[in-house]
Parts: sequence; structure tokens; C-alpha cells
Amino acid sequence: MSTDTNLCADPRRAQLDQWLARVLGPGEARVAPASADASFRRYFRVHHGGRSLIAMDAPPNREDLGPYISVATQLAAIEVSVPSVLAADLAQGFLLLTDLGSTHYLAALGAGGDVERLYRDAAGALLAIQVRGATHATTLPPYDSELLRRELRLFPDWFLARHLGLDLGAAEEAVLARLSDQLVGVALAQPQVFVHRDYHSRNLMVLGDGNPGILDFQDAVRGAVTYDLVSLYKDCYVTWPRERVLGWVEDYRLRGLAAGLALPPSAKFVRWFDLMGLQRHLKVLGIFARLWYRDGKSSYLDDLPTVLAYVRATAAAYGELDELAALLGELVEPRFEAAQARARAS
Repeated sequence: MSTDTNLCADPRRAQLDQWLARVLGPGEARVAPASADASFRRYFRVHHGGRSLIAMDAPPNREDLGPYISVATQLAAIEVSVPSVLAADLAQGFLLLTDLGSTHYLAALGAGGDVERLYRDAAGALLAIQVRGATHATTLPPYDSELLRRELRLFPDWFLARHLGLDLGAAEEAVLARLSDQLVGVALAQPQVFVHRDYHSRNLMVLGDGNPGILDFQDAVRGAVTYDLVSLYKDCYVTWPRERVLGWVEDYRLRGLAAGLALPPSAKFVRWFDLMGLQRHLKVLGIFARLWYRDGKSSYLDDLPTVLAYVRATAAAYGELDELAALLGELVEPRFEAAQARARAS
């Protein structure tokens, strides 16, 4: 087996190569890194016998492959494009998957791809997941109050305290508690559907048939109908003008109504979308900070300004969020650039 890594310094890679040799059988396999993500998983592209495959390395003490296999089976049954599991070793934490290619939406958009076509395709696949996946959604963990609140705590714990160095007092904690109550209430008031939970430009692959290849779905839950819309249209890695986003959201609402989803009038749906987005982006601020301070992944620091801009815009747009807007203006904005510079210098 041909490799490009010092296996002595990477025992799991050596273990993966041994497993692949047994699974693939005779013939040389060329193995090269394909990608890593925000978890402890790694992906390798495997060329063997004229085929290109993907090997996933998910350390069993860090990652559970059971949800990945289960959700992959469910999404395949819904007839959206996901990798097929060709071989699995749960004890070692290895999967061999079909390869959906190397061009994700973010790269295609950056190269001048057809924006409207790509987003229309992504919306169509998402609508299929929400409508045809209704029965499957009942088997997923609920995106309930406990999980939503636990995610929201990432913002004060990792972004405010760790990244900005803030020591929150009782008044600030009370503001965040009221905000949490409000955002959780909005999320739970929405129709609860199959939620991918990370449905964005880095997890959607460009396929020849126009149906996006969908990755990174193992954390799927049953939750708010607007959650994946936010991931798609208020993407943490690429931004679009507000009016364009609102047009996409309204088009999705109309398509959803026609497909049988119980969706409200436009103004209420947009409010759901924006406040669900606020929950997601507050969480992501905490996650991206944690990826640096806990896991040593510095690239996500560059995405913090985009995510903070979403939070700032939503807080400014809704009078009910005046307390958050004040907290951002008084505590966050004066410290953010210095915190970014400090983190990059360390």
C-alpha cells in the first residue's frame, strides 16, 4: 500500500492502512489525506483497482460510528445523495465509503459556479429530507430544550469568557438567560422535522446530476424546520445579501407549503428563521473559539467575524433583542479585534 505519511508518527494511519489492505484485497492502494473536520474524524481518499473511495478514521474513544451508519441508511432511503458504507469496523473506528468527489459548494461558488442553480438544488434536497424523512425523523434524538440550552452556553463559556476574557456579572448572565429562554421557545414552537444540523457549503458536494452530495450528517436530530435553512442561507463560510436570502427563504416556504409542511405566513417564518439563526450563530461563536483553545484548530478564527456579523445584524433588527444588542456594543465589540490578534499571535 502506497502512503504519504510517516506511519511511525501516526499509529492510527498505520492501523487504517492494515485494515484497508484486508478489506480491499489484492492490488496496490494509494492513500492520501482528503479532509478533516471540526470533530476528531479524518478522511482519506483511496485509489484502488481503478476506483476512488473514501476511508473515514474516527477514533472509537472519541467518535461513535453508529449514528453515521444509521443516518446514512435513512438518507439513502429518502433518495438523496449520501456516501454508501462499503465496509465498517466499529471496534477500530474505520469506514470505507463511496466517493462523492472533491468539489464542495464553497469551492464551486468561489470559482464562479451558478449560484441560483446550486442553491435551488440544495433547497430541493433539503425539502426532500424534511418531507420524505418525516417517519425517519421520529427515530432521531430530539433537538430539545436541554440540547438547545447546552449549545447556547458555548457562547459565554468559550467566546465571551475564553476568547474575549470577559468575567460576566449577574446582570449579563441574566440577559443571556432571558435570551436563551426566548430562543429555545422559538425553536420548540416550530414544526419539528429531520434536521441535518450542518447543512452548509462545506458539506454539500457538486454532483453531475444536480443533486448535491450530502456529508457530515451523523449529528442529525429532530428539530426546528428553519434550522437547516439557516445553515444553508446564513452560512458561516459564505454570505449573501439580505434581500437575496429573503427571496430564497420565501421560495422555500412556498415549496414547503405545496409539499405539505405546516408553515406560517411569511413574516412569522422569517422571524423563526432569524431567531433560529441567532441560536445557531451564538453556538458557533463558542464552537469556533473552542476549536482553537481546546483543539488547536486555528483556521476557524478567520470565520469568527462573519458569524459575529450575523449575530450583530439580527440583534439590531429586532427590538426584542435590545439587551443582546447592548451587550454586544458594550462588551463584545470593544474587545473583539484585540482578542483575534492575541489568539493569532499565540
